[in-house]
Amino acid sequence: MSSFSFIHAADLHLGSPFQGLALKDAAVAAVFVEASRKAFSTLVGLAIEKRVDFFVIAGDVYDGDWKDNKIGLFFNREMARLERAGIPVYLLRGNHDAASVITKTITLPANVHEFPTGKPGSVKIDALQVALHGQGFAERSANENLAISYPAPINGWFNIGILHTSLTGREPHAPYAPCSVDDLRSRGYDYWALGHVHDYEVVARDPLVIFPGNLQGRNIRERGAKGAVLVTVEDGRIEHERLIVDEARFAQVDVDVGPDDDQAAILRRVEHALQPIADDMAGRMTALRVRLSGVTPLQGAIAANRQQWRDEVEAACHRVHEDIWLEKLELRLESPAASAAQADGALDLQQLLAEHAGDTDIAVEATRLVDEIAIRLPGGLGATATPLEDSTEALIEEARQLLLARGQGAV
Repeated sequence: MSSFSFIHAADLHLGSPFQGLALKDAAVAAVFVEASRKAFSTLVGLAIEKRVDFFVIAGDVYDGDWKDNKIGLFFNREMARLERAGIPVYLLRGNHDAASVITKTITLPANVHEFPTGKPGSVKIDALQVALHGQGFAERSANENLAISYPAPINGWFNIGILHTSLTGREPHAPYAPCSVDDLRSRGYDYWALGHVHDYEVVARDPLVIFPGNLQGRNIRERGAKGAVLVTVEDGRIEHERLIVDEARFAQVDVDVGPDDDQAAILRRVEHALQPIADDMAGRMTALRVRLSGVTPLQGAIAANRQQWRDEVEAACHRVHEDIWLEKLELRLESPAASAAQADGALDLQQLLAEHAGDTDIAVEATRLVDEIAIRLPGGLGATATPLEDSTEALIEEARQLLLARGQGAV
């Protein structure tokens, strides 16, 4: 068997709407908006620099139908770079760029080979004795097990299966093309290049089954380093390494607040918690969520003056590093039980709110109000899964904090 190398990428989501800073700082948001494209350009550059033999993309090149041809032209340009370097590309459609979703087209260079959507297809690279097998999505929702229909391997060759799948389930990703690792093993391939799950994961080693994750985090749920995988095969022995190409990152820190902490002490705790993130930034801008938790007599004052505290925490971020930007200040604070008691013997507000925690009717009404607000948001922001940047549960918790502050006369 010959020696060769290839890059396995997935979930580029070119054209994805940005969530997190768009309504707070347009200049910072612009860096994140461009990050996905820059990350992919960096990866293409690495492919050329390392002289890989081919390039695999396991679905979701795009995030959905294009508003115009800019995204298609960008992808074409990067594919043309690979073509000039003699690097073929093998890709399939995922749920976000299914045949039923993408209506616009740009003619791609001849080095790009797309797998069929109606049934599995195979491509052979004779010079390397490599066979690639894959099937893309015809519809956005693919609920059948595609893997079990993949063809038998070519004996004596290195066989690669390419599949956009949730396997047996990976929250919060939708359960598309469900299958088990045993289903994958049953095909007898040497490597499975998976897509759909946005976290890097080595699912199995016999054979090697990998989710490379997406190239660039797009919101606070997609934290940490992002990139693709470089796979090297020498005399049948397989090695792999991550290629980190993200241009900007999302991160979160949890800060415990003590009952004796004043404002200065809380901000010092924030700065201390940020230092490891600053040490690991390597020139990347970071959007940070800070969560304050604990019992403090300042709970009411903090909730009542949320914007002022948000600005103070962002200032703390900039004291640690100029490119750490506050994505959100999340409050999970409680006031001491004694301060919440009502002097006239009335029902404790904190107790009352606790009794209604998880109330289905409240959640339904909150969801209705969010939907009502979402349709009025500009620029398609209301079409995202969390139009107000938080889940309904988080918004209810924020309202609870504000009610407690009012009850203590802090507002």
